[in-house]
Amino acid sequence: MMTTEAIQEGEPSDHFSMFSSQNSTIRYSYNKIREVKSYRVGELFLAYRDILWDDGRHKYNVSSFIGEIDELLLGERFSAFDQSTLDNLIGTLRQRGNSNATINRKMAALSKLLRKAHKMGDIHSLPEFRRQKERAGRIRFLERDEEARLFAAIKSRSEDAYRLSVFLVDTGCRLGEALGLIWNDIQEHRVSFWITKSGRSRTIPMTERVKEVIKLPPQEGRRPKGPFTKLSQAQFRAIWNDAKAEVGLGADDQVVPHILRHTCASRLVQGGIDIRRVQMWLGHQTLSMTMRYAHLATNDLDGCVVVLEKPRDQPTSSGEGSVFSSPVTTPSSPVAARKQKGEPAAASPKAPRKSSKAK
Repeated sequence: MMTTEAIQEGEPSDHFSMFSSQNSTIRYSYNKIREVKSYRVGELFLAYRDILWDDGRHKYNVSSFIGEIDELLLGERFSAFDQSTLDNLIGTLRQRGNSNATINRKMAALSKLLRKAHKMGDIHSLPEFRRQKERAGRIRFLERDEEARLFAAIKSRSEDAYRLSVFLVDTGCRLGEALGLIWNDIQEHRVSFWITKSGRSRTIPMTERVKEVIKLPPQEGRRPKGPFTKLSQAQFRAIWNDAKAEVGLGADDQVVPHILRHTCASRLVQGGIDIRRVQMWLGHQTLSMTMRYAHLATNDLDGCVVVLEKPRDQPTSSGEGSVFSSPVTTPSSPVAARKQKGEPAAASPKAPRKSSKAK
């Protein structure tokens, strides 16, 4: 039998104790005792940030989220993250004015970090992360005249920023995706995005004006790595904010560079492109993201008005005149029509029988 000294010293696991009875024998093994350590959320982030997140704006945002969470937890160290701690954290964020959408983004970062720490044995239990219900807010997009005025003001400040704005609104790509393009990503009439938020690459065709704006004017010196690599996000946003203030959109907090992606999606849906193709064009990971624009496909509902405006004494559920007539239920031949009315179908003429005798 293993001694108390052996357990304390953490001897190898091949030592065990056996307890016998008349009916069974129970064998207990003792693994090496491991010291339980505790960590702050910030310490876990420093350990795993480069493994879990690629460099870029998203990683910068995650760093801000985790820093805020560590602050709210008062730098508390823990070896197990319990449910009450998570619930209190969500409650505090809501008291600070965070919307459910913002809370979901912050909890997604925390969940990813804690799951990695749990897998590596740094913490020994995880809470249940439940997604908060988000409201479908109004989506702002640019009208054609707004785009013309805004782009003219941008062009007067920077030709490169203007070229980038046109590219963003006609491709619907994210700002980071455009800035990360290199020349090899552009082939003939198509452009490929490899550095994406979802991690999935996509290739889309280019409009004529996109083909024009990706061409750089003649210049001396070394050619840049990509069509927009001369700009940074900070530079573009500064030019954007100055231009939108000039054209009277300064007070609209929804007129940010990401509005160009909304504008592209809205124009595709309003133009009759089906939701699945819009999803592929934008590179949304789930169809639910694209469904935010589905309400703009109003042409699909025009037939409903025709039905509602018909007099009550006219049938609307079937018949050749119905705007929603189905090829399955609508008679497509005189034979089908007679069957629906209960009339016997006329016998079809038989084909002449061929003689088996050779002529």
